[in-house]
Order: sequence, then C-alpha cells, then structure tokens
Amino acid sequence: MKAEKEAAAKAKIIHQILSLVCLGLFNSGEVLAVNMTIPNTLIRGSVGGEALLSISYSSFSIDPPVIKWQLQREKSITVVQSIGTDIIGTLRPDYRDRILVFENGTLLLHNLRPSDDGTYDVEISITDDTFPGEGSITLTVDESISRPYVHIESSSVLELSENVVLNCSHDNGTRTTYRWFKGGKPLTNETRFVLSPDQKLLTILRVLMKDDDVYSCTVENPVGNVTSLPIRLTVYRRSSLYIILSTGGIFLLITLVTVCACWTPSKKPKHPPRKPLPRFYDHPPRTPISHIDDMLPKMTEHNGVNAVTSLYILQQKDPSTDDSSSNSIGSPSEFDNPPYYSTPPKYTRPLAQSNGSPARTSLRYT
Repeated sequence: MKAEKEAAAKAKIIHQILSLVCLGLFNSGEVLAVNMTIPNTLIRGSVGGEALLSISYSSFSIDPPVIKWQLQREKSITVVQSIGTDIIGTLRPDYRDRILVFENGTLLLHNLRPSDDGTYDVEISITDDTFPGEGSITLTVDESISRPYVHIESSSVLELSENVVLNCSHDNGTRTTYRWFKGGKPLTNETRFVLSPDQKLLTILRVLMKDDDVYSCTVENPVGNVTSLPIRLTVYRRSSLYIILSTGGIFLLITLVTVCACWTPSKKPKHPPRKPLPRFYDHPPRTPISHIDDMLPKMTEHNGVNAVTSLYILQQKDPSTDDSSSNSIGSPSEFDNPPYYSTPPKYTRPLAQSNGSPARTSLRYT
C-alpha cells in the first residue's frame, strides 16, 4: 500500500511539471513572435484602378513595426519599406506617388499598371520580438474588356451545303474567356457546333433550317464581363433560293427591256448652213493683168473671118461710106488686109464710185 501511494504522488508531480513546461512554451510563443493575419490572399484589380493589400498583426511589444513589401520577380523588387507609416529611403520611380502604407501594415496601390501584376511578400518585425511575421498576397491587374462583336463572313447561307464560322472579337481585355449563346441560351460543344480551344470561334457544320436564329457571345475576365450585340443568321431552303434567283432574273430582264424600249437617242435638229449676207462694200476679186496681151481679146476665126474686126470701130473711114463698108464686110479682099494701127488702142478703167458701190471690172477700148 505504501508503495502504491508513493507512485501516485510521483505521477502527480510529473504531470504538474509537464503542465508548467507547456504553459511556459505557449507564453514564450506569444511574446517572442509577430502574429500576422491575411484576410484575402488573392486581389483582383484593373488597369488605372486601385488595389488594397490588406493585412493585420498582433504583438505584445509597443514599439512601431518595421514593414517591408516586396514584389516577386527573378530578383525580388522592394516596393516599400517603412517604420510604421513613415517610409524609409527613396521609392523607386515606378512607385512614386502611388504608394500608401497604413499602421497595421496594409498597402494601397494607386493607378494600377500591368507591371504591378504579381505576388507580393510582406514582412513585419519588431525589435523586442524574436520572430517576424510573414505572408504573401497575389495581385492580378487586368485590362477592362471593350464591347465584343460577332463577325460572320455571310449572314445568309444555304442549308446543308455550307459551314458557318462565327468569330467573337474585341479590342481590349486581358485573360479573357468566351461563351456563346443561341437565341439567348448557352451553346456547348455538340456534333455540329464546334468551339475552338479558346472558345473564340464557333463553327456550325452543315447548316440546317433550325440554325436560323440570333447568336451572341460574352467575354469575361477577372474584372468584368461584356456581351455582344446579337447577330442574325439567315438560312434559306434550296427551293426558296431558286425561286428568289429566278424572280430576280426575270425582274432584271423586264427592267432592261423597258429601259431599252423607252430610251431613244436624242437627235439634234439639222439646220441648213446659213449663207453669209452680201455686203454692198465687198469688192469682187480682181485678176491682175500680167501682160498686155491679156488686154486684147483673143483672135478667133469664124468661116474665115477674123472676129476681132467686129470689136473695133474704124474711124478713118468717112461716115458716108458706112453703108458701103457694111455691105463690103466679109469680102475676101478686106479680110486679107485687116486694118493696121501704129499704136495699141487705148483703154480706160472706170473709177470706183465713191458711194461704196462695187467697181466694174470690164474694160472699155477706144
């Protein structure tokens, strides 16, 4: 009995000693380490916006903490280092006027850039504490999505003979995903509806009449989603297409015939050429006299008679002999001996009248 009581007493003492040791270790952990709390380890931001990397810590020390934020790269980049809210040293040019540190160690980034995307490591240490508090937060920076639009090569197709490819395009946006809708209902990969690996392209194989509907796409990324305007896909039956083509051809033919029948070329009236009005002061052309022979009439004979004798008036003969002369004209003796003149006959040219009437071109011989 005595031995059992001694064993129970020893066990009780050992239990008390172990309890004291555990309590001492627990208390030393609270005093010698900074306890850090991170409510959200993934923060999503957009270009030009803000991002709040929120943390909190606890410590028994009343000294201000030393806070250090770094961006993970091949070589870590120090974003900011501060004692409490007072920044130590000079900020990098990329972060000037964009950084704010709160008392609990939270970091606020203004005017986000794509280069801010990454994982941020934070460390808080206090002089009296042995172990600093550490943690990490991932920040994603995405570009907002512009309104997408659906592009289709032809909005009208013939059933059973064509494949249609619809392309969902947009100008801005990063880390995007795509979803397709037909008549407002989501589309998935089916036998005839084939999506590309990135789901940006939708291919409809062997179009059917039931594919005649409106289609749209939605583009999403971590900062939002935007849906395109719906586009209509029209599917024609083969018989309907033939009717439309034949009707259009007939209508075009009738139009051409009507235009050709009604159109006549305009004919300009032909007016006879106007004759210039004669002007009383115009002079007829005069032929220059090149030789004195041109002044004399040509010598012609008619029945052996020299015709020049009829153009001259013989003044040498006495008027009383005119009758006899007239009776003897044509006698052989006189024809053989025509009159002789020692000087050529004189001619006079009438002067042009002063009133502007044309001058006569005939010559008078005396």
